[in-house]
Amino acid sequence: MAGRSVRVEFAITHWAAWAPGLTSQEAWRGWAAAPPIAPRGPETPPLTEVPAMARRRVEKLGRPAFQVAQWCQGEARGFPLIFASRHGDPGRGADLLTSLAKHEPLSPTSFALSVHNAIGAQYSIIRADTANVTAVSTGLFTLESAVVEAVAHLGDGHDEVMIVFYDAGPPLIFAGHYDEPGADFAFAWRLTRPSAPRGANGVFSLETADVPPTRSEVLPHGLSVFRFFLGSEPSYARGDSTAGWKWSRHA
Repeated sequence: MAGRSVRVEFAITHWAAWAPGLTSQEAWRGWAAAPPIAPRGPETPPLTEVPAMARRRVEKLGRPAFQVAQWCQGEARGFPLIFASRHGDPGRGADLLTSLAKHEPLSPTSFALSVHNAIGAQYSIIRADTANVTAVSTGLFTLESAVVEAVAHLGDGHDEVMIVFYDAGPPLIFAGHYDEPGADFAFAWRLTRPSAPRGANGVFSLETADVPPTRSEVLPHGLSVFRFFLGSEPSYARGDSTAGWKWSRHA
């Protein structure tokens, strides 16, 4: 495949994840050990860590992202935050497009909350955290882009970076246009340099690779990577018509 090769190494020190029916690390490890199933459901996390007035302003998609970020970050502050989502809020986007088709006025608030950086901005405002916040969305390999961004922050001198990756199943109007299965989930990782894992959940590398286009999987790609993280396989690779990436486990 054409393009410049990339290889990065990193350690993951903390993690948290949430999906309907999967609300603890023990439950996620059981899910990862079983045949792959994409989590879907109407449940949303309670977000008890967020004050009630602020919690009411967090929409359905934002709640899982907020929850895993709160669990993973805890009281720690001051390191960069990367919020990554391939599809963002497709339900809100569908509602806005439907209003346009009907020549109805758009809600400025709804539009503002539909953009990819809205959830990260809300999170940092509610926590009064002035650390750098980045929003990433690059198609199938959004998670890979988030990791490369995180390692770049580590290279700039930060000791730690947190990635929050989240997505939701498509609304009915978009269902026939998705090129991967839909699922409702969010997970967060805190990354450090591989030389300073500090109780890490593992040291990993990520690199561009000549991987042939992979047929559709049972899980969305981001969730497949998370399943690899929870498992014991030495590597996981995925490619499409434009790029390929390989994840490897080192410790």
